[in-house]
Amino acid sequence: MEVAVSTRKIDEFHSDGNTILILGIGNYLMGDEGVGVHFINRIDKTQFPEGISFIDGGTGGFTLIPYIENHQKVIIVDATMDGKEEGTISLLKPRFSEDFPISLSGHNFGLKDMVEILSMLDTMPEIYLYTITILKMEPMCMQLSPKVEASIEKVTAEIIQQIERFKN
Repeated sequence: MEVAVSTRKIDEFHSDGNTILILGIGNYLMGDEGVGVHFINRIDKTQFPEGISFIDGGTGGFTLIPYIENHQKVIIVDATMDGKEEGTISLLKPRFSEDFPISLSGHNFGLKDMVEILSMLDTMPEIYLYTITILKMEPMCMQLSPKVEASIEKVTAEIIQQIERFKN
């Protein structure tokens, strides 16, 4: 019996030759729900080592699949309504769609579906999901509440530490 060996080539267009993707997800026009997008647009990318792609994923859903599958490690920052204190940062390492919390905010469905597709295609990278607890989504609001705003600096430091651990 022959065993199929994956000869899948990394798509340089979607990875820029980088092995790590940092992806901010959220709706910029829904207040705290857009914290992932605020994060990716505010961080000082010079704080990070080389070999990292940074993407504002917005509410991109399926259009993000080529970017995710063409990196070995993907770090996602997203809002969640999990009942914890506002601004709480949690790290999850989902491998299957059911590993994602039910309480992810507005685009929860898209992330879970993307994971299902990546699993089916056998192109699932290591995913590190950093969630930031929000209390509400506020339509037509582009500002973050003070506690969620303060979480951006904290999650940035946590992600930099996580990337350092990748080296070990």
